[in-house]
Amino acid sequence: MTHFDTWVTFPYFSVGAIILWCIAGFLLFKSEKKSSKETTALLVALGGVITIGAFITILWISLERPPLRTLGETRLWYGFFLSAVGLIAYLRWRYKWFVGYSLAMASLFLLITLSNPDTYNKALMPALQSPWFVPHVVVYIFAYALLAASSLVAFHGLYQHSKNQLVQETLDMANNLAYIGLGFLTFGLLFGALWAKEAWGHYWTWDPKETWAFLTWLSYLTYVHLRYRHPDAVKKPLWALALSFGILLICWFGVNYLPSAQQSVHTYTQ
Repeated sequence: MTHFDTWVTFPYFSVGAIILWCIAGFLLFKSEKKSSKETTALLVALGGVITIGAFITILWISLERPPLRTLGETRLWYGFFLSAVGLIAYLRWRYKWFVGYSLAMASLFLLITLSNPDTYNKALMPALQSPWFVPHVVVYIFAYALLAASSLVAFHGLYQHSKNQLVQETLDMANNLAYIGLGFLTFGLLFGALWAKEAWGHYWTWDPKETWAFLTWLSYLTYVHLRYRHPDAVKKPLWALALSFGILLICWFGVNYLPSAQQSVHTYTQ
C-alpha cells in the first residue's frame, strides 16, 4: 500500500474511531459504576484507541518513516494518547466528565486532521534522520496529552472551589497528571538537547521553539513549586496549572506563526 492509499483510508479509520467513542460516551454516562454496561463502554472506547493506533502503525509502515514530521501527523498521536490517558485516568478516578472530555478532544483533533489533510511523503530532512527523533517527539506528545488533561482538571477544580464543592480527589488527580506530565516533558527537553547536539553541534541555541519549550516547562514547574511550598493553598496553584496550558499551546502551535520563527530550525513541523 502506498502512502497515498494510506491517506485515502484515513477517513474510514478516523470516523470509525469517532463513532466508537460516541457510542462509548453514551453508554458510559448511562451506566452505573462497575456495571456490565460500563465495562462494555470502556471496551468500545478502547476499540477506538486501537483503531487510531492501527492507522498510525499502517501509516508508519507505508511512509517507511515515523509519522511525526508535520503538525497533522502529531495531531494523530495526540488524539491517540489523549484518548488513552482518558481511559487510564477513568480506571483510576472514575470521573465520567474527564473521560468524556478526553474522547471529545481526541475526536476534535481527528476532525481537524480530516478537514486539513496532510500531504504525506517519505522525505525526511537530514536533521530528522536521528535516533533521537522518535523518542523526543513521542515523549513530548504524550507529555502534552497529560498536561492538557491536568489543566482541564485544574479548571474543574476552580469551578468546584467557586461553588465550595472542591474535593480532595480533584486535587490528587491534578497533581498526579501534572507531575507525570512534567516528568515526561523533562525527558522530552533532554532528548531534544541531545538531538540538537548531534544535528547542529549545540545542546541549546535559544531558538524560538526551544525558548517556548523552556517557558512551558517552567510554567508547570511553577505549579509543582506552589503545591510543594504551599500545600494548603488551592486557588493560586490551580490557576497556575490552568493557565500553563495556554503557554503549552503557543509552544506547540502558536510559535510557528511568530515572525522570529520563520528562520527556526523547527519550522519543519508546519
